[in-house]
Amino acid sequence: QVQLMESGGGSVQAGGSLRLSCAASGYTSRAYCMGWFRQAPGLARVWVADIASTGRTTYADSVKGRFTISKDNAKNTLYLQMNSLKPEDTAMYYCAAVETFMLCPQTTYGYKYWGQGTQVTSSS
Repeated sequence: QVQLMESGGGSVQAGGSLRLSCAASGYTSRAYCMGWFRQAPGLARVWVADIASTGRTTYADSVKGRFTISKDNAKNTLYLQMNSLKPEDTAMYYCAAVETFMLCPQTTYGYKYWGQGTQVTSSS
């Protein structure tokens, strides 16, 4: 059973930085996608970025140039480096994973495994 656990959330002033981590365990497949999603109060959960097992990365336009997704295969850990945070980045952030040989999905229903979330707050 794949398990994901996020950490690293917190409160920062606008313009600050945070790095989220997602520790993964239970993987057996070599082909997978891992992604970050976020959900603000009252809104739907939306895709932020993803990384394939090949290392290919994709970003939502709203975070491109400010956020960086990466993974450390030796530690089975996914990261999201968030720089130049804005108040509109405030949300609960979730990591997700799915075994696939296809392009990484950018919708919630494309992912099979989810973490419990970590809160990020950026205040002006």
